[in-house]
Amino acid sequence: QAQLVESGGGLVQPGGSLRLSCVASGFTLADYAVGWHRQFPGKARVGLSCIRSADNDTYYADSVKGRFTISRDTAKNTVYLQMNDLKPEDTAVYCCTTVTTCRTNYMYTNPDGSCGEGTRVTVSS
Repeated sequence: QAQLVESGGGLVQPGGSLRLSCVASGFTLADYAVGWHRQFPGKARVGLSCIRSADNDTYYADSVKGRFTISRDTAKNTVYLQMNDLKPEDTAVYCCTTVTTCRTNYMYTNPDGSCGEGTRVTVSS
C-alpha cells in the first residue's frame, strides 16, 4: 500500500529550526515530484515548496523562500523540509504529497485537499 508519512514537527521558539521528513512506502518517491504544504485551522491547504523528480529543481512560496529548504534522500525514499528562522506565523499542520505540477515558479496544490494529522509545528516562546 502506497503511503507517505510525515514526522519531525514539534514546539520550537521563534528563530529556531526543525527538519520535517516525508517517508514513502510502497512506491519509489524519486519517481515523483513531491510537495510540502501547510494548513492553518479552518483554512485551505497551502503549497510551500516542491522538488521535481527529473532534475530536482525546486520551488518555494514567497512566505518561506530563504528560510526553508527542500531536499531528497533517494536511498531513504525520503523528502525533507529544513525549516530555519521559524516565526510564530509558521505554526500549522504540515504535510507532504506527490504533486502533479512542480516548476521553479509554481506548484499545484489541490485546494480541496487536507493535511489531516500531518505533523504539527508550533512556534512559540
